[in-house]
Amino acid sequence: MSKNRTKIENEAEFFGTEKVWKILLKISPPVMLSQLVMSMYNIVDSLFVGKYSGAGLTALSVIYPLQLIITALAVGTGVGVNTYMSRMYAKGDVKKANATAGTGTMLAVIMWAVFAAISVGIMRPYINAMANAPEAIEYAYQYGMVVCVGSLGTFLEGVWSKVHQSHGNMRVPMIAQLAGAGTNILLDWIFIFGMGALKPMGVLGAAIATIIGQFISAIIVGIKGSKKWQKPREFADCSKQIYKLGLPSIFMQMMFTVYIVVLNAILTKFSDEAVQVLGLYYKLQTFFFIPLFGLQTCIVPVLSFNYARKNYSRDIRIMNDTLIISAVFMLLGVVCFEFFPKTFIGIFTKDAKTLEIGATAFRIIGSSFIPAVFSLTFPVFFQAIGKSVQSILLSVIRQFCGLMPLFYAFSFIGLDYTWIAFPVAETVTTIIGFAMYIAQLKAWKKEQTLEGGVAPYFDERLQNATETEENAQNE
Repeated sequence: MSKNRTKIENEAEFFGTEKVWKILLKISPPVMLSQLVMSMYNIVDSLFVGKYSGAGLTALSVIYPLQLIITALAVGTGVGVNTYMSRMYAKGDVKKANATAGTGTMLAVIMWAVFAAISVGIMRPYINAMANAPEAIEYAYQYGMVVCVGSLGTFLEGVWSKVHQSHGNMRVPMIAQLAGAGTNILLDWIFIFGMGALKPMGVLGAAIATIIGQFISAIIVGIKGSKKWQKPREFADCSKQIYKLGLPSIFMQMMFTVYIVVLNAILTKFSDEAVQVLGLYYKLQTFFFIPLFGLQTCIVPVLSFNYARKNYSRDIRIMNDTLIISAVFMLLGVVCFEFFPKTFIGIFTKDAKTLEIGATAFRIIGSSFIPAVFSLTFPVFFQAIGKSVQSILLSVIRQFCGLMPLFYAFSFIGLDYTWIAFPVAETVTTIIGFAMYIAQLKAWKKEQTLEGGVAPYFDERLQNATETEENAQNE
């Protein structure tokens, strides 16, 4: 036990001593790969069901928002666990870190039970409001009941993966994601279309394959990610800290669900092809946003660890390097969306109207990718240092005050103008986020001055963020 504790402490200490680029290059690729695999199997899932039945594909679209809610609750809670555990490791309190992991497990089970109960109650009326064809309604009910009531694996995996990531272990979560996704893809084909004595189960088979894959992932990360459950009083105190840090992530994921529904509703008045273009955009943009989202996932524990030690200059360095790396990757997305939109849309459809609408939309949306690097990273920064209000505020400005109302307003001018909401919303959020970020840096500098010198682990890189890491350590 002592040997394992020392190993975890050394893994966590890696966040505070190693060069920033080395940290990012070590922990980011596994996360990016797992996210890529998850994106791929979602697309493959839709392709398999689409081959089986068009109504089945509609059913998956109807249930998709509910799956996003599951992800929001599971991953958001996991982020809170991850961030708080990182702080405890930074303070050398491994016992408290393990207690946080145990609390996270309890929260995962509680959230699953509540969500499953609510799902049973609302499933029929929800589906009836979202679909018209009887076949699609029945498929949606079959699929929705299985993936919602059987979502315990997702809730547990969302927490246990973050337990591993809190001390720098990205390999186990990656293996879990690969195993779960691989299992889902393999069983999809067998369960949907049948094999040997196994009769085809159609959409129901796709749902069963999905939850089996989720449980496979949960089992792998749970072997060392699950910890002892806590007493009621300790549970309450720790839960408060977890959701203080994880609420912004949950909120951002929930808003993603809301604004997809709203944007689809606005586009419906133009044509089904316009709705299809938005759906294709979200499928394709995933591949270019994966490096950005992967880095965001990885920097949360690193930022939190160094913030707890008041190593503010290191946090600045992490932010600078993250923004640079993300911008380089996003440039590739800009090139693809600006110069080859029809090529990418053509992978999914050859419909002339869809290609025409999509070419215009993709070129306009592509111009938002660079400001999106900043508008999406600043909320993560504030979340990691415990500034939940600022993090949520930026997310609200980006989507509720920016994207959705602008999209609606531009729709009165014409379909082609609606897409302008994307670059405008990202740019406005970037400007506001940058101002808030600078204000935080000034607050750190003031803290240094009030303490009468250099605060613990604080160096002159706050005054000049371009100094090398080596010089900062020498000082």
